Amino acid sequence: MNPEILQLKPQGLWKNFAKLNAVPRASKKEERVIAFMKEFGKNLGLETIEDEVGNVIIKKPATSGMEERKTIVMQSHLDMVHQKNSDTDFDFDTQGIDMYIEGDWVKARGTTLGADNGLGVATIMSVLESDEIAHPAIEALFTIDEETGMTGAQGLKGGVLDGEILLNLDTEEDNELGVGCAGGVDVTAERTYDEVNTVSNKKGYSIKIKGLNGGHSGMQIHEGLGNSNKLLVRMLFEGYKNFGLQISEIDGGGLRNAIPRESKAIVAVDQKKVQDFENNFKMLSADIKKEYKTMEPDLVFELIEAETPKKVMSVEAQKEVVNALYSAWNGVFRMSPDIPDLVETSNNLARVIVKDGEVKISCLTRSSLESSKMDLANTLKSSFKLAGCNVEFSGSYPGWKPNMDSDILKVMEQLYIDLNGEKPHVAACHAGLECGILGTNYPEMDMISFGPTIRGAHSPDERANISSAQKFYNYVLEILKNIPKK
Repeated sequence: MNPEILQLKPQGLWKNFAKLNAVPRASKKEERVIAFMKEFGKNLGLETIEDEVGNVIIKKPATSGMEERKTIVMQSHLDMVHQKNSDTDFDFDTQGIDMYIEGDWVKARGTTLGADNGLGVATIMSVLESDEIAHPAIEALFTIDEETGMTGAQGLKGGVLDGEILLNLDTEEDNELGVGCAGGVDVTAERTYDEVNTVSNKKGYSIKIKGLNGGHSGMQIHEGLGNSNKLLVRMLFEGYKNFGLQISEIDGGGLRNAIPRESKAIVAVDQKKVQDFENNFKMLSADIKKEYKTMEPDLVFELIEAETPKKVMSVEAQKEVVNALYSAWNGVFRMSPDIPDLVETSNNLARVIVKDGEVKISCLTRSSLESSKMDLANTLKSSFKLAGCNVEFSGSYPGWKPNMDSDILKVMEQLYIDLNGEKPHVAACHAGLECGILGTNYPEMDMISFGPTIRGAHSPDERANISSAQKFYNYVLEILKNIPKK
């Protein structure tokens, strides 16, 4: 527990956030947080259900005088992205998040904070445990595995919920009301390759790229942030083309939904060419740092002498894999022609592993249009197939089509104006929200997404704005009091 966090207002929200952050809760490893949430509901004497995939539903009756209002579903996901800086000593499986306050922000020391979507979870917990907040009947839905496949939302069956309105507390700008989102599909390419013995006249090097911002591969894909995998491949391509560089290993990136921040490779270069190679590496590094100086001021390229690897990729396999990675689309593929400034389709080249005769490449392709999503997925598939890879699509989920005539949208727009003296920004986003999936089994449910301001989600720079959390919480309380009648 972090004592200074508990003094922040609203205290109920931050108290529950601190309790939640003491529980390890990586995607696909949610056993402990599921048990935590079930115990929370049962200790309140509320009906608490765990469905067959691990989602937790806690039901609370309406407060006095609110019985005739529509039942609402308040929804957030339990899992969080586990990312840390390479120099941070931290075990996500055993340690709680180490939080601290800096100005108007809550941050974590060297790791992701878990505000995505922990602040939403903590808000719902605060409403459930309060005896003073007026609200209609509530079905609190805590889903699992949102960050790596949305399998919780996909596994939620129809008929479990009775709510007519769903409030998804998973948006990261406190002046935004989300009414639509992108769908996504995981693209995975794999192949084997022949290793050959490194000849005796080679010198070994370790190449590292680090210091990038990283970030959310949906919400921030349009910002021009550096992708460490793409930058590493650029260096490898030049090294091979000009100096016969040979690759022994590549280890780049991490989770599909995080823009890669760090990548590294072990390579070998002919002894006669090492000076030219080192000079070229410095020049190319300087050129790339100039290209990214505005967005990535802390970008670092490291070239360090290392033990010469005993084995490297065969020349033909290396050529095929490097060309495929260089040509693989990364970033914005198409902007929406209908909604200003909205990314329609994109890809994140998220993870690259080359080691011991095996290659694995992982991407996350997103789009608000199913046809465009599959067009880009097939574009990637074509590049990887040319390199001899087997390519699979998995974890596909639909987008969420905006409904500008939504009744709850009209209520929430007016309430926002009344509270803040200005209109909210009503928008679709390029992130993957669970609303699109939940809507497949609950097509008549009126849905909207909103939340407090969070920056740097999915990276160790993640931070939550304190004053925004207060603003958001007050807004939630007003919404609960103004849910329409049945």
